[in-house]
Amino acid sequence: MERNILYSKDVEHPQFGSDVQRLIENLGQLPEPVAEPAFIVVSGLPGTGKSYFCRQLAERLPVIILESDALRKGLFLSPTYSSPESSRLFRACHLLIERLLKQGISLIFDATNLSEGHREHLYSIADRLDVRLVLVRVEAPPEVVYDRLKTRQENSESKSDADWAVYRRMKPSVQNIRRNHYVVDTSRDITPVLDKIIREVRR
Repeated sequence: MERNILYSKDVEHPQFGSDVQRLIENLGQLPEPVAEPAFIVVSGLPGTGKSYFCRQLAERLPVIILESDALRKGLFLSPTYSSPESSRLFRACHLLIERLLKQGISLIFDATNLSEGHREHLYSIADRLDVRLVLVRVEAPPEVVYDRLKTRQENSESKSDADWAVYRRMKPSVQNIRRNHYVVDTSRDITPVLDKIIREVRR
């Protein structure tokens, strides 16, 4: 699929247009557009297994994964994780999500998405475009997360810079998802939840 069709309406937001274009350049191959695209939003603390879950789901559905950690590093050469930087990143992500969905591209948004206030922006996109919204909360026991984050820090290829200290700092900010959603514990068999989501998307 040609990427340039995604650029056409970014002129509506000139201050963010160049950011969106840079993100588009890092997307790689897009799936074929469909008449009723799905918008899958994955939430969870660092180390809970969000990216693993998303990859497993993407192996069974024609979707593209928008991973906030990877997109941040595509937009900022040396990320600082400051509030202004995150605001700029997520504003661009929201515009990109809307562009993709309007073109019929199903996608998974892989980010912490911990607060309902942040998720409201995503709900608004889905409601405005009348697309199927699937919400997933990913979790894992703290001792499993600790081991995963320790291993991640030893892996120079990891896209995330979050460590155990970041996990502990972010944990109090977790808010309940007010809409219907799936919950998956990645320390257990994730197949049943994968199967349910796939059935919902294909329904």
